[in-house]
Amino acid sequence: MTSDAATATSTPLAPAPPEATGPDQERPALGLGTSLPPADARAKTEGTFPYAADLWAEGLLWAALLRSPHPHARILSIDTTAAAGMPGVRAVVTHEDIPGDGAYGRRVVDRPVFASDLVRHHGEAIAAVAADHPDTARLAAAAIIVDYEVLEPVTDPEKAFAAEPLHPDGNLIRHIPLRYGDPDTVGEVIVEGLYRIGRQDPAPIGAEAGLAVPRPDGGVELYTASTDPHTDRDLAAACFGLDPERVKVVVTGVPGATGDREDPGFQIPLGLLALRTGCPVKLAATREESFLGHAHRHPTLLRYRHHADTDGRLVKVEAQILLDAGAYADASSESLAAAVAFACGPYVVPHAFIEGWAVRTNNPPSGHVRGEGALQVCAAYEGQMDKLAAKLGIDPVELRLRNAIATGDILPTGQTVTCPAPVAELLGSLRDFPLPVLPKDAPEDDWLLPGGLEGAGEPGAVRRGVGYALGMVHMLGAEGADEVSTATVRVHDGVATVICAAVETGQGFTTLARQIVQETLGVEEVHVAAVDTDQPPAGPATHGRHTWVSGGAIERAAKMVRTQLLQPLAHKFGMSTELLQIADGKITSYDGVLSTTVTEAMDGKELWATAQCRPHPTEPLDEAGQGDAFVGLAFCAIRAVVDVDIELGSVRVVEMAVAQDVGRVLNPAQLATRIEAGVTQGVGAALTENLRTARGIVRHPDFTGYALPTALDAPDIRIVKLVEERDVVAPFGAKAASAVPVVTSPAAVASAVRAATGRPVNRLPIRPQAAVAATPKV
Repeated sequence: MTSDAATATSTPLAPAPPEATGPDQERPALGLGTSLPPADARAKTEGTFPYAADLWAEGLLWAALLRSPHPHARILSIDTTAAAGMPGVRAVVTHEDIPGDGAYGRRVVDRPVFASDLVRHHGEAIAAVAADHPDTARLAAAAIIVDYEVLEPVTDPEKAFAAEPLHPDGNLIRHIPLRYGDPDTVGEVIVEGLYRIGRQDPAPIGAEAGLAVPRPDGGVELYTASTDPHTDRDLAAACFGLDPERVKVVVTGVPGATGDREDPGFQIPLGLLALRTGCPVKLAATREESFLGHAHRHPTLLRYRHHADTDGRLVKVEAQILLDAGAYADASSESLAAAVAFACGPYVVPHAFIEGWAVRTNNPPSGHVRGEGALQVCAAYEGQMDKLAAKLGIDPVELRLRNAIATGDILPTGQTVTCPAPVAELLGSLRDFPLPVLPKDAPEDDWLLPGGLEGAGEPGAVRRGVGYALGMVHMLGAEGADEVSTATVRVHDGVATVICAAVETGQGFTTLARQIVQETLGVEEVHVAAVDTDQPPAGPATHGRHTWVSGGAIERAAKMVRTQLLQPLAHKFGMSTELLQIADGKITSYDGVLSTTVTEAMDGKELWATAQCRPHPTEPLDEAGQGDAFVGLAFCAIRAVVDVDIELGSVRVVEMAVAQDVGRVLNPAQLATRIEAGVTQGVGAALTENLRTARGIVRHPDFTGYALPTALDAPDIRIVKLVEERDVVAPFGAKAASAVPVVTSPAAVASAVRAATGRPVNRLPIRPQAAVAATPKV
């Protein structure tokens, strides 16, 4: 989610030199704009990097959870006698062992740590066990006897409105009616569509794991791969019945995160067991538990009606958006706000009427996954744009260019787009970029067929399609979220240390922190301290927050240290600090009179400063869906080229060409990696990734049943253009980088399949039957 890298045209194997537009054509030798490698790259490559699953402690016990086999059931009784009596078992805990109501939730406190009276989704936690061996813990959990009265699950979100309440808070989590313009306006041309988006899983390569260690003061320390340690601490402390000061969260190695690390549901049982036994307790989730426990992308049903004039200019957009939240609220309110606000896409729409709902069901829980809300509506509104182009006989690119939003335009929420919005420029660069060559019709090129080398396809049945999509996301929190981060920078003996509770989740933040200090202070050796809750809070690692908010706090602290360093020199030579500059470890004056190194100027002193960064406030959407809800926006255009076997319905993505609005390139190599990873995740959502359920039961919760794209599925990714038009309100001018290609890629792939087959393609992931051509093409 950081935008700290760049390249202009690249493949997964060989990035080419950047071709960015903007003021930063020449890259400095040190600091921002360079491809500084991650400090932990070697350890991760060699397999010596300590992840949460590698933790150990003297006297360690192992934990296991008992989870419900039913999506909806009443719990009549829980008998732990047999489990507690097994040799090696040290503790068994249920809802009765949790102080208070035993509920938690990052945004809405509605989710029990352990189900007490009702089970609301398949895999919900019922009890936890601590034992001296992991096999003993699992056997003991299986020995707990639960008497269920199985209830009929509510799995259709459309039926949730009339169903009996699944939760004391009711089935409706949020309803947003957006009203913008004249409802009686009608366009000369109208197209309609119904779209369905599946349940994408974050699919972390490293499953959830953690260690809880009791403290002498009666508190507990939690060592986990948390992405928001202070919130996790507060939630855990409330469930433990302890003051937050007696609970400490230490962030261990995070094996990547796109939202899946946000659920503290496995950390709280760990802490309870450690407090109960007085021993360290470790839990390493199985892949099945990981699928069942953490949140997924919201499955969504979308109904659209687009109105346009005969020239293809949009007149009105009407839409109904229904998000399946699963059993608990989690991030559904925020996801719905993004979906409703961006329902029209990065297009000028003078009249918009959108209805959005998020409802509870007995399906697996939904929550924050990169690009939540925005991905679902992007697939739908771009499907509508393709329909409109076909009905009008207008080139799809030209239609999009006629309606593209720009700086100064107004969103359907009434908010003016004040940030750079080079949407037309992005799309134009893709239109002019050469298409990939067609494969040769030769036996050695059979592997290029959809389905691969051993596929059953025939070259004569393969059709190539080209599709386009425009996407947008918001940066930072929305609707009045208080975005703030605190950082400390300390310099001593030529070494700088950054203390900030911003978690490195694979987005490159620690590398960015080093670059900021290098550029500001001219100190080459910069260390970033490990994160724990003894530090001031920095907030969650979502929506590009840490590039903006935590990076801004580090920059301010580093500038304060810079002033402390330069003031004595400026006073000695009778000049202001503004006339001195630091570059490549040297301090020089404008006139060349002063020239010294940073180390000499430090003269053995230790300098430090602490600073905060808080962006300008936003406001919640009102009862008509109006309000300045977002701090900033980022945009992306993608052109997808696919080959489709129109007889078998198999699809191969040949190339994804990307043009993106990045604000400023902070680390070229990291930015290329982030964009390529985002595109690949989007391709997965388009073609293969769907956590399937049958009446609320998750089917095949493993990597054999859940099809992630592999290296062989990843297409060539060409980064055609990076627009560096700085957002003046953002530190460094940079924008979030990885979410917007995730949002845009599925829509582009769907558009390309439409072009190849003539089919509407209104469901993601695209099923083979949807990719079979309506009529054979000559």
